[in-house]
Amino acid sequence: MTHGIWASVTGMQVNEYRQALTANNMANLDTVGFKRDFAIVRQRLNEGRENPAARPFASSPFDQLSGGASVRPTHTSFEQGALEDTGRSLDAALVGDGFFMVGDGNEVRYTRDGRFSRNAGGELVLSADGGRFKVLNTAGLPIRIDDPTLGKIEFGGDGSVMQGQETIGKLGIVDFENRAQLRKAGQSTFQMMGNSRRIAATAAVQGGMVEASTVDSIVALTNMIEVSRAYELNARMISLQDETLAMATTRIGRLG
Repeated sequence: MTHGIWASVTGMQVNEYRQALTANNMANLDTVGFKRDFAIVRQRLNEGRENPAARPFASSPFDQLSGGASVRPTHTSFEQGALEDTGRSLDAALVGDGFFMVGDGNEVRYTRDGRFSRNAGGELVLSADGGRFKVLNTAGLPIRIDDPTLGKIEFGGDGSVMQGQETIGKLGIVDFENRAQLRKAGQSTFQMMGNSRRIAATAAVQGGMVEASTVDSIVALTNMIEVSRAYELNARMISLQDETLAMATTRIGRLG
């Protein structure tokens, strides 16, 4: 009986986690370059099968029962987002696989958010974080626009940064063999948390545009409703099992 209660508890924990992910997706519905997250739910084996150290104490009948549900680490979908025309010459969107490289002098991050601006020092920076991160070139150095009066800034399809008739730099755009090792670090940026090797990006650059969030509002709302109902169902199951356990205990006591 208590086994069933604990199975329902794991169901509540899983759906609470899924609800938090869905809520975060919905909060970033309009965040440029945002990539939606989702949880992969799997059956949890009971302790005798899940934990090798517990196998000497395993019980064959109980080993056939489910250990409830659990979630694997959050998965980020790197699908292509829709392009939105902004008309700003310093905006750029990636079409295909890859990330812009940005850095603050201490660390390098990666982003699909191409809303750039020029800071007081003439450097191209990421607008989303107030200019903390500088846009890096293929050599990992900041791109500088020394004299904005020389002409309008434009981006070539290969990432070239052009001012008038002159090429003043090239956007550093990279991809990774294993994107699963990328972790969100805020402001639509990612950090590489593993040792996945950088590879050449296949993305093309579209100037004057940005990539929209990949969150679908209808899908997110549907998921939120489904998760809420699943949570309530598990809570109800705990209540029913608790009532049944109390009834069984009372009746057994009377029979004695």
